Amino acid sequence: MVMASTAKLHLTLLGLLFTTATVATAYTNHTVGGDFGWFFHSKTNTSATNYTSWAANQTFNLGDYLIFRTSTNQTVIQTYNETTYQSCSTDDALDTDTFQYDGGSPQFDQSLTIAVPLTIEGVNYYFSDGDDGVQCQRGMAFEILVRHGNGLPPSLNQPPPPPYVEPPGDPAQSPPVTINGGSPALNNKASAGGSDTGAMLYSVFFGVTSLLMTFMC
Repeated sequence: MVMASTAKLHLTLLGLLFTTATVATAYTNHTVGGDFGWFFHSKTNTSATNYTSWAANQTFNLGDYLIFRTSTNQTVIQTYNETTYQSCSTDDALDTDTFQYDGGSPQFDQSLTIAVPLTIEGVNYYFSDGDDGVQCQRGMAFEILVRHGNGLPPSLNQPPPPPYVEPPGDPAQSPPVTINGGSPALNNKASAGGSDTGAMLYSVFFGVTSLLMTFMC
């Protein structure tokens, strides 16, 4: 009886370990272009490999990453807009559906590794708009279909930031506010104070004068 319970416990633990290992390896890093990387040969005006063929042999899910092993001679553009993709240009792209991750630096031939997470289910487009779009036109472009898979991991499934709210102005820089009747009230108070002082001085003067007249008499 004890041996049977122990064996059952071992099987349960093995099942948990297997499940954990499966979840841990559920997401895949896809190196774009395989060993060829993400490069364009300017001398031959050709891409390093056929990226469309490479993508066709991959399965992409939410939470996976595309790893672009490249250099600053190329760019990495991600878009969800087919028109932008077909034009090989970001000139008319929207900030909400097209993103440039890196590349296109004036310092040429600097090695880069760019990791792009797959966070939107459906068709995703990628291209390089280097050399005024020539790289894209000559093969540095591909599209993928991102499936749901296991969904986004917690590290990528974050709520969007709150909308921007204009901060209030600095009170120190605000113009002075004039309150109607404020200044006259202060002036009236000052005038009343002046009248009380004058009356007090008159009383003192009258008292001293009366005292002198008493001594003289």
